[in-house]
Amino acid sequence: MELKRIRSRSKILLFISMLMFMVLVIAYAKLEWRLPGAPMDTTDVLRGRILSEDGTILAQSVHDPATGLQKRIYPQKTLAGALLGVLGTDRGLSGLELFYQEELASGRDVIVTLDPSIQTVLESQMNRYATENQGVYGSAVILDTPTGKILAAASWPTFDPNNWRNYPTERWRNRPFVDSYEPGSVIKALVVAGILNDGKTHPEQTFDTPMWRAIGNNRIRDAVQHPPRLTTREILRYSSNVGMSHLVQNYPDQSLYDYLKQYGFGEATPIENLYTEDGVVYPPSRWSDIMKVNMSFGQGMTTNTVQVAAAYNTLANDGQYTAPYLVAVDRIREERQVLTETTARTMRDLLRRVVDDGIKTAAGIPGYDIGGKSSTAQVVVNGRYSNEIYNSLFAGFFPANQPKVTMVIMVHGAKKNYFGSMLAAPIFRDVTSEMVSQWGFPPDWKRLQEKAKP
Repeated sequence: MELKRIRSRSKILLFISMLMFMVLVIAYAKLEWRLPGAPMDTTDVLRGRILSEDGTILAQSVHDPATGLQKRIYPQKTLAGALLGVLGTDRGLSGLELFYQEELASGRDVIVTLDPSIQTVLESQMNRYATENQGVYGSAVILDTPTGKILAAASWPTFDPNNWRNYPTERWRNRPFVDSYEPGSVIKALVVAGILNDGKTHPEQTFDTPMWRAIGNNRIRDAVQHPPRLTTREILRYSSNVGMSHLVQNYPDQSLYDYLKQYGFGEATPIENLYTEDGVVYPPSRWSDIMKVNMSFGQGMTTNTVQVAAAYNTLANDGQYTAPYLVAVDRIREERQVLTETTARTMRDLLRRVVDDGIKTAAGIPGYDIGGKSSTAQVVVNGRYSNEIYNSLFAGFFPANQPKVTMVIMVHGAKKNYFGSMLAAPIFRDVTSEMVSQWGFPPDWKRLQEKAKP
């Protein structure tokens, strides 16, 4: 009888032990081994927020009492959707949600440099002009000139991460950082700056510039009618490919290559945690005569919008390259003096004249100094430059005499008005006009009076 009682108690204790062990295993698995895609319940650490520096909440998690799970909310809806990214059941799938997964999952907030009001205006104008002109996609970046802080980074068309399953994954692309393309004529100003900096030309040096020129078995052409002789300044004004060919013809290959690399092309963009497409700049050992000439007007090399913005910011920031950044606490400080201050000031004046007096452009704002350059860059399709598909760009800064912001706009594949000077430039103009209004910048009354003269 006693033996029976002992055996019965032993079975009960064994059952209780096994039950406790199972509870511990389940608890441990819940804490340490939750599989990707498994739901988060209310005992989990609440996922950290993504905020702008002014405290605007861009993403936050709340407990949903109806399900007992965490719910991710994006209060600004489509604003910076591709940059913020997509959150799966409990893990980031793209954007900041992915690249800051560890920090956010542990409950830490991530603070970004975006200015929500500027981001709103940029996305609105991108959507307006790209839609009107039947663009396929686009990207844009605005930098704070002195610091390299990213004030806005837009991907178009955007999407609402609250309802990400309703959009194709193509909408998730963080286009300013990952879309690689040939930049076209915006590169001309950067090449001219390097040649000026080395004392190999000056703004009033004159060149014979017919409307086309043979380079070996290849011909390069100019798109805009111009006088048969142009100065270096006028080569930028008329965006002359033939003029650029003369400028680089006897300029050392290595020097051209070194300047492109110092501007940040063909290199990993030193920006914290975000994935970027490096782009391609081939070394001089692979250049032919025509390839060198093509690179002087932005063909035969690839880049992305944030790289173009950082390069133009070098002109705006007195010749100093400053790596752009989005999250201040993780900022990668990379700075170098690429051009002298004198060269940078000269280039800003030349690019101001491009806007004021060059090919008809819609970038100008009465009473304000704007400096910049447009591109209407042919896109390679099946190994050949297309005569139907273009990248429309405008890269510039404001105000030109002492820039506060640097901006680059890119729209791909517009079917209507695809010229950079008439598609990307007005986006630049309208966004800048709004910033002028928000920041209370007064116009230059002297410039207004000069423009009003008959």
